[in-house]
Amino acid sequence: MGRDQAAAAVMPEKLKLFVGVLALQFLLAGFHIVTRAALNMGISKIVFIVYRNIISLALLAPFAYFLEKKDRPPLTFSLLVEFFLLALCGITANQGFYLLGLYHLSPTYASAIQNTVPAITFVMAAVLRLEQVDLSRRHGLAKVVGTVVSIGGATVITLYKGLPLFHHNLHIESLVTLSSSSPILNWTLGCVFILGHCLSWSGWMVLQVPVLKRYPARLSVLSLTCIFGLLQFLVIAVFTEEDLSRWKVHSGGELFTILYAGLVASGVAFALQIWCIDRGGPLFTAVFQPVQTVAVAVMAAVILGDQLYTGGIIGAVLIVVGLYFVLWGKSAEKKAGNQDLAAQGGGDITRHLLGRDASAKDEEEPTDLA
Repeated sequence: MGRDQAAAAVMPEKLKLFVGVLALQFLLAGFHIVTRAALNMGISKIVFIVYRNIISLALLAPFAYFLEKKDRPPLTFSLLVEFFLLALCGITANQGFYLLGLYHLSPTYASAIQNTVPAITFVMAAVLRLEQVDLSRRHGLAKVVGTVVSIGGATVITLYKGLPLFHHNLHIESLVTLSSSSPILNWTLGCVFILGHCLSWSGWMVLQVPVLKRYPARLSVLSLTCIFGLLQFLVIAVFTEEDLSRWKVHSGGELFTILYAGLVASGVAFALQIWCIDRGGPLFTAVFQPVQTVAVAVMAAVILGDQLYTGGIIGAVLIVVGLYFVLWGKSAEKKAGNQDLAAQGGGDITRHLLGRDASAKDEEEPTDLA
């Protein structure tokens, strides 16, 4: 009887976790659509990013200040330089490339290409010797194969658009004027910018590892990074947005997109992600990443009249297959190589991203700054 009661208590918890991780992916999917809608309305890219980061900082800073009072070591000049570089990579380049890419590209394929982030991070970590590459073992081979397949999928999306899958009159090009008259050029340029966004995102996660060893206060690191990123964008805005009218919110739609980006994508989604990682682990949460891409595809087709192309579908499938190879490789490595991981002394970047156990979950990186 006691065993039945325990099983009954476990099942609702698993259901809550499943609903939570799905809700997380739908909230982040909504961010792609809302951002695309903001660009369609003509809102300035810089203004959108500045307002989003102001809201994010206002949400994050109080928690960082009160919850990590005892965890924050003294700030030094070298740490401030590192925070500046983290902001340059993880805020300025990351968010800037994303908006530039989304301006030229469908939200569906922007979301699909984002699935290459674990593979790109693995490559960076391997180059910096923060990740072991053991081709003699199945998990090592799986991570390498997954990386190659993911990057190959991103290359297919970038270089091959293909034929439209549906014949309808609603196209994203009819909702916004792109900078080039050639759809292929816009497609390729958008993919290049999104790949730049993924490289910046991966680089930001790799750079966090040494910083967190010296400054083990995750929320404070994010807050300081956000401050420097906001300052960097304000400097850019001085030279690019001299017209003060561009800083005005002209409609309820524009206000909604800004609030969604700041409150939901950087607030609610961040809290929900931490809860999912706490209950299910980072690997479980990462496995559901492709759900976001599917949700974006459906939302974009219904709301924006987005068109799907054969090249994009082929590339997206390859990226998702590669993602699961990398995730499986990391999971198998964690099960078979606990002694090897302990000998590395915490330097495995992928463990920080995908494979850590719950005891180290407080150092898990968020997705909201992407």
